[in-house]
Amino acid sequence: MRPEELVAVVTEAVVRQLENQTLTIPVGVSNRHVHLSQQDLAVLFGGSASLTKSKELSQPGQFACAETLTLVGPKGVIENVRVLGPVRTATQVEISAADGFRLGIKPPVRDSGDLDGSAKATLVGPKGAVTLPQGVVVAARHIHMHEADAMRFGVRDKQTVCVRSPGARGLIFEEVLVRVSPNYSLEFHVDLDEANAAGLANGDRVTIWRA
Repeated sequence: MRPEELVAVVTEAVVRQLENQTLTIPVGVSNRHVHLSQQDLAVLFGGSASLTKSKELSQPGQFACAETLTLVGPKGVIENVRVLGPVRTATQVEISAADGFRLGIKPPVRDSGDLDGSAKATLVGPKGAVTLPQGVVVAARHIHMHEADAMRFGVRDKQTVCVRSPGARGLIFEEVLVRVSPNYSLEFHVDLDEANAAGLANGDRVTIWRA
């Protein structure tokens, strides 16, 4: 490599690092929740039931519902677990590792939709109950990005990066999955356990530490 080529490569790397340090990402803290299939919705809330939108969420088309469920495991119960809409093809329960300990289950850390071999639990609603043979996970930490955001940050879909949180309890989160779609809004998602460990709250800002 000629000297001028080496200088160009080094300069580009430095610029990229500075850009990544100054671009920030809003935080979304994810509490325990349930995504229901239409079939399970009918069993839990009645055959003609539909989801009642309570408030819009940060990701377009996603919303919190008025409906809640009770989650039952071998060793414990968690009440008032929020249902999120819209309905999905398969029911998915997202909890924290601490919730799993309370219930007596050990859900794997998974990307959304990767449910094969995940943990079991029972959902109880006002009209019935559903025992899930699988479907309970701890959601893997991830970043939602629009395509324009991915270009600004210099990352691509399904890439993993490190994310740095600020403050007295600041942490570097490794193995953060980047998810890029024209339907996404920029947001870093972590569950309640990890947010508490890093002192993070909704609306705080983090940076990509290494892309």
